[in-house]
Amino acid sequence: MKRLLAVLFACAGLAPAQIYGPPQTQVYAPSRLLQKVGINQKMGGQIPLDLPFVDESGKDATLRQYFGKPVILALVYYQCPSLCNMVLNGVLRSIKQLDLTAGTDYEVIAVSFDPRETPEMAAAKKQTYLRDYKRQGAVQGWHFLTGPETSSKALADSVGFRYIYDALTNQYAHSSAIMVLTPAGRIDRYFYGIEYPARDVRLGLVEASNERIGTPTDQVLLYCFHYDPTTGKYALVVMNVLRLAALITVVVLATFMIVMFRRDFRSARSQRGTA
Repeated sequence: MKRLLAVLFACAGLAPAQIYGPPQTQVYAPSRLLQKVGINQKMGGQIPLDLPFVDESGKDATLRQYFGKPVILALVYYQCPSLCNMVLNGVLRSIKQLDLTAGTDYEVIAVSFDPRETPEMAAAKKQTYLRDYKRQGAVQGWHFLTGPETSSKALADSVGFRYIYDALTNQYAHSSAIMVLTPAGRIDRYFYGIEYPARDVRLGLVEASNERIGTPTDQVLLYCFHYDPTTGKYALVVMNVLRLAALITVVVLATFMIVMFRRDFRSARSQRGTA
């Protein structure tokens, strides 16, 4: 039941961190807290790349060192009782289906917005997901950061991610989403909830890379599917599909006519030669 409620809240864009404690003592976060939770899209906005963080090995780090490729960004906290794990699990399920590889084609960055969390917690979380991802080079491609509240709050503000700490329950109320950023650190796409279709994530990464990764098939899909920022999904563009179908029809007809003309021409030459 707790998982079901968590999923329902996630689908609504709200965190099950609103539901606190063991099943026997669960309470809901006050509505005043929920008014401060949500996501304000800032498409095209630049995130601050020089904020100080600490990586999972305990070394000082800034976001800048992870860019140069498209980035999947997840704002979470590692001791979250439910939703943050669902977000990270959703990322894992999605990227496992891609032939693009974290560390080679793109980076994944999880940033804790709980300033009390430690690099040891980040390292434990990283090992959990690397064991399931099972891709060579992923150690250098999936990063789990902690840091001061000033850094995580500034990052969250830059992507429009609003969360609130509830001292009564010692937990955070927050929304569920991931963001795809360009190699320069600009916000390109938001994907909401806890399930991120692999096709959508792939197209988002290809677009964020300015189509420097991916295949010709991706270019066709990007022509037929356009990102809808209101839903955080790629939707079929019927007119573009019709245009593409018309183009294919013209090419097929033109090819057929050329083949037929060439056959008739050869047949005519053959008849003149035997006359």
